Amino acid sequence: MDLKQLIARDEQPRQGLLTFEWLIIVYLVFTFLLMLFYSRSHELHWASMLAVRGETLVWIFGLWGFYQLLPCRLTMFLRAVVQLSLLGLWYPDTYELNRVLPNLDHIFAQWEQSLFGCQPALLFSQKFPEPLVSELVKLGYESYYVIMVAVMIYYLFKRYADFERMAFIMLGSFYLFYLVFIFLPVAGPQFYYCAVGVDQIAQGIFPNIGHYFENNTDCLPIPGWQDGLFHQLTIISHDAGERPTAAFPSSHVGVTTVLLWLAWQARSRRLFFSLLPLAILMFFGTFYILAHYAIDAIAGVFVGTLYYFLLRYVYKKSR
Repeated sequence: MDLKQLIARDEQPRQGLLTFEWLIIVYLVFTFLLMLFYSRSHELHWASMLAVRGETLVWIFGLWGFYQLLPCRLTMFLRAVVQLSLLGLWYPDTYELNRVLPNLDHIFAQWEQSLFGCQPALLFSQKFPEPLVSELVKLGYESYYVIMVAVMIYYLFKRYADFERMAFIMLGSFYLFYLVFIFLPVAGPQFYYCAVGVDQIAQGIFPNIGHYFENNTDCLPIPGWQDGLFHQLTIISHDAGERPTAAFPSSHVGVTTVLLWLAWQARSRRLFFSLLPLAILMFFGTFYILAHYAIDAIAGVFVGTLYYFLLRYVYKKSR
């Protein structure tokens, strides 16, 4: 497609807000009401939490106005990709809400032990510390946004008629995962193992730590080869906004599963099979770097598939 078509006027411009923008507003309002409820008994960081909501609304209505002036593929793409970039602000917001609840990691670590007879997140990097394995799985983990942008670009150029549906399903899956994280306070191995001690974990001891993460965010260092490029990138992305939240199910795996379904639906086998190896590496990378338990990654595949078909159905009914 000629790049000039990016700014060619849409034949049938959308007048109102897009479906995924309405979905974001619903999530914004619901979590604001939850803030009001929690504030009766817990101290919340109102300034930062209101800031992300205000910024999101500014971008939604600002880009809506920009699209009205220049209704084209480029401005449509901006409406979606800016909201994608704001997810980095919404992710820590889940911690602000779920830290008021007692931590549940002891339950999930015990399930992990019962299922595998060990803690895969603890042993994986110990068994495979080699630079090749370490860098490959971290490459997969860091390919998260690359996969998203690849799917978005494909729909923008090849399946523009379905672009809004794609954006609704992709962004909608994020916000559904975030809702789960708000009410299911599981921090993941990097935080839980640090809180109780690796020695206890190795012995199969998983104590209930209650509200420990309400005011503590210490975590274990990322394991594996320390000098690799993708190890350094993982550290940067981790330090940028990681919190003791969002472990079960893995949204990395879940959203990537959604994106694979979108690639398959687009009837592009080349796109699908290009992304599949990165998705497989990401699956293993989530618990190699201690971000998740293995059961989190497994659940991510099933929950991501559920979200894909649910959101596709909801979108169809909303049209």
